[in-house]
Amino acid sequence: MNNPLVSPGLGTLVWMLVSFGILAFVLMKFGWPMVLKSLKERETAINDALHAADKAKEEMRQLQSHNEDLLKQAKLERDEMLRNARLTSEKIIEDARNRATAEAIRIVDNARENIESEKLKAMHDLKNQIANLSIEIAEKLLKSELSDKQKANELIDRELDKTKL
Repeated sequence: MNNPLVSPGLGTLVWMLVSFGILAFVLMKFGWPMVLKSLKERETAINDALHAADKAKEEMRQLQSHNEDLLKQAKLERDEMLRNARLTSEKIIEDARNRATAEAIRIVDNARENIESEKLKAMHDLKNQIANLSIEIAEKLLKSELSDKQKANELIDRELDKTKL
């Protein structure tokens, strides 16, 4: 088993250690700070992203809470508007009902007054017609009664007896 990789010689081992030392020194001097710097930047970016996510999450909770409050307030305002609209419509209906009742009463009163005045007018016309008919009948009776002289004198005497002076 004389494989130089499995059992290296002392010279090979020294040169391997020197090469490894130079490589480790160059990596530590130039490579390691860049690796640490990029790891630090990545850590900072991840932390910033986590903080931003937490902040966004909290803002979302606040917005959701605010939206729920706005929704509750809008529902309360809607209920108040509906209640006001219902009360207003009931008031308008009641006012219309009262106006209609008052108008009906006024119309009935006007009709009664018109009926009463027409009744009085008809009675007055009827009295006038009865008076005219009575006068016409009396004229005709008097003409027929007074056409005879003797009957006319009897009538005058009888009427004078009835009338006391």
